[in-house]
Amino acid sequence: MKYIPYMYKKSIFEIPYDKLKKDNIKCLIFDLDNTLALISEKQCPENTIKLINELKKDFIIVIITNNNKKRVIPYQEVLDIDAIYLAMKPFTIGLKKVMKKYDLKKSQMVMIGDQLVTDIKSGIDFGIKSILVDPLGRKDLKITSFNRLIEKRIINNYEKKNLFERGKYYE
Repeated sequence: MKYIPYMYKKSIFEIPYDKLKKDNIKCLIFDLDNTLALISEKQCPENTIKLINELKKDFIIVIITNNNKKRVIPYQEVLDIDAIYLAMKPFTIGLKKVMKKYDLKKSQMVMIGDQLVTDIKSGIDFGIKSILVDPLGRKDLKITSFNRLIEKRIINNYEKKNLFERGKYYE
């Protein structure tokens, strides 16, 4: 049961943020690669900029990525949000930093990402709600490709037990 997300949606654009607001969520923590943007994109997509700017009216927005500073800075700057890079997810160090910096309770935080074994696991291990989205693209970093193999085995196991099914979205 370690990797089953609180919510599963096709993309960040399908998440019911109004429901999260009603649930007293104050901070949305996004993964970067294949969650907010394709790995190949050097600049933040316009529709993502528009969404994040809208969300900033109601939430603290933070990017937590395992990628490097050079990769995250263009997104951090254009979105005008906080970011933690080289976060070593699924470890929860980055989430602890966010909680402390913004004086949050775990019940006020949500982790949003495209990988079960990093994003979702880190959120669940930290004790916060986690939202899985489908990856934006098929291209991954080398380490992510390895993670996807592990993820596929986990999902196959969950499907056999009727616990979770890829493409069967829920909230």
